[in-house]
Amino acid sequence: MSTMNSLLTRDQQRTICSQLGRVKLQLLYKASIHGFTGAAFHQRCDNHSPTVSVGFNASGYMFGGYTKQPFSQSGQYVQDDQAFLFTFSGEKLLRYPVTGPANAVRMIANSGPYFGEALILVYGSKAEVHSNPGNYYTFNAAEMHGNDLNLTECEVYEVEGKPWRSMIWKSEIYKPTVSSVSQVRVLLIGAVGAGKSSFFNSINSVFRGHVTSQAIAGCSTTSLTTQFRSYSLKAGREGKPLPIVLCDTMGLEESTGAGLDIDDISSILKGHLPDRYQFNPSAPLHSETPGYHKSPGLKDKIHCVAYVIDAWIPQLVLLTKVDEACPLVSTDVRNVYKSGYIKDMQEVSARLGVPMSCVVPVKNYSEELELDPNCDILLLSAVNQMLRFADNYFDDISDQQPREEETIST
Repeated sequence: MSTMNSLLTRDQQRTICSQLGRVKLQLLYKASIHGFTGAAFHQRCDNHSPTVSVGFNASGYMFGGYTKQPFSQSGQYVQDDQAFLFTFSGEKLLRYPVTGPANAVRMIANSGPYFGEALILVYGSKAEVHSNPGNYYTFNAAEMHGNDLNLTECEVYEVEGKPWRSMIWKSEIYKPTVSSVSQVRVLLIGAVGAGKSSFFNSINSVFRGHVTSQAIAGCSTTSLTTQFRSYSLKAGREGKPLPIVLCDTMGLEESTGAGLDIDDISSILKGHLPDRYQFNPSAPLHSETPGYHKSPGLKDKIHCVAYVIDAWIPQLVLLTKVDEACPLVSTDVRNVYKSGYIKDMQEVSARLGVPMSCVVPVKNYSEELELDPNCDILLLSAVNQMLRFADNYFDDISDQQPREEETIST
């Protein structure tokens, strides 16, 4: 495979890859080397996916298609709503999306890449193209290949993802490092509509085993959360409380007298706010407010702050709605660390002055009725980072205690 040279230039490969995310192309099949036959194509390409197939003709046209489905010789049509055909006009790529997803690709033994009767490369085990626009793909034949149906070359590439962050797709068990604290308290802060309440509902769903909506969430120009809420998570309906509490607040707003008051944030961090405290944007909490915790202990304070930021907007930052922001992630949430767009959103780390390791992409449950294990793992990964940050907080507390005792004894 290393001795094969691609006819696509580096710029052309980059142009194709820009349609697919943070990926690279690995050449699998080259007809001039392996043969212009269906057997040679299937021997090299079956069970590989996703793939990009490219045909070349003597008129100088480069054209082909993409599918996420692995090739086979079943004789059946295969559904693929992400499939598309393309051609190059100079260095510009013209893209023709599938119009009949149920018939996007057909698995024929004696032909090469077979895109829904519309475009077939190595047709009938010959160095020919079959072209029939309108059959599940719409394109102009002259624009696609100049009506030159003789192949001089056909290449098939496997699309390989290049994750920009390693991800272990499994969960872990946590226990606070300080004996006086049985539950880590994490404060969720963000603008109106960022997804704070939805994040809690999503995490709660993971542990309950079904999609839940305990916290009020939705779309509004003003915050739907009007109370300070401390949500304890349980492992199942009758399960014991887990060692983490997610604290939800009003959304932040730019206008004065609206949204979460800055002074209330300070009171929350210090542990003064009672659960279900009704926020008043024009009058922050004071020491005479009913339920005010005048002497909060370590267990009452906030141990980690998570800033929730919508990924649509170009000390743990939750980057929400990543599936809406990137089509690659919408297709499969496991592509979140292969998405160039989501990686570009990491510039939020520079804006907020936090390391990139503190920015964690997640997908909240919003329309789903059932859970997705891969979505769960992203959510739990975010929770795991919160717990690690809380441990850092506890370590700082532990480091200070001996010094305080020395000062007292002196």
